Amino acid sequence: MADFACRGYRHPLALSDAEALQRARIFAEYQHTRRTVREFSDTPVPQAIIEQAIHAAGSAPSGANQQPWRFVAVADSGLKRQIRAAAEAEEREFYRQRAPDEWLNALAPLGTDAEKPFLETAPWLIAVFYERYGYNSAGNRQKRYYPHESTGIACGLLISALHHAGLSTLTHTPSPMGFLNELLNRPKNEMPYLLLVVGKAADNCRVPDIHRLSLHDIADFRT
Repeated sequence: MADFACRGYRHPLALSDAEALQRARIFAEYQHTRRTVREFSDTPVPQAIIEQAIHAAGSAPSGANQQPWRFVAVADSGLKRQIRAAAEAEEREFYRQRAPDEWLNALAPLGTDAEKPFLETAPWLIAVFYERYGYNSAGNRQKRYYPHESTGIACGLLISALHHAGLSTLTHTPSPMGFLNELLNRPKNEMPYLLLVVGKAADNCRVPDIHRLSLHDIADFRT
């Protein structure tokens, strides 16, 4: 083993195969109740819940354990209004000029357009950034390994944690997202990864009638 500090580890759960299968099935079934929503209630959500969800996201594995993810949680109404204005400006350009017809046709069944009122209605926006590079203890630039993949895994955990807490989410990725660095005063070594809209679904919320691929469609087992 490499020469670095180690400590013993044992998984916190000691389960029989039957218990493990039951837990896995319950988790899978609950995760399949998760839906992306675009109609949010303005009901406040305590900051402590958001903190714990981000804390869970921070447990994700990362390249060389560099943990390149950074999260900025925004509840301030004025700042959310600014983010919406900047995002909608980019989205109007996307729908008007940038998006090829094939992409627009793929989006059509979802009913999306350049208007993003949820960016103001939802109680929380979580801007996720990844570090393109960091700095070592001497202040010199330090390469980040697999920052996109690492941050993507952390976002998956974040979405799952929020769903587990009874909240709904929407992953929003206006392109480009440089306005987030400016509005949130983030350093140049951080790049926006996605904007996660968080809150409770509105009482009259409707979602597209979509279907997810079956286990058979997405998995191949070699035994």
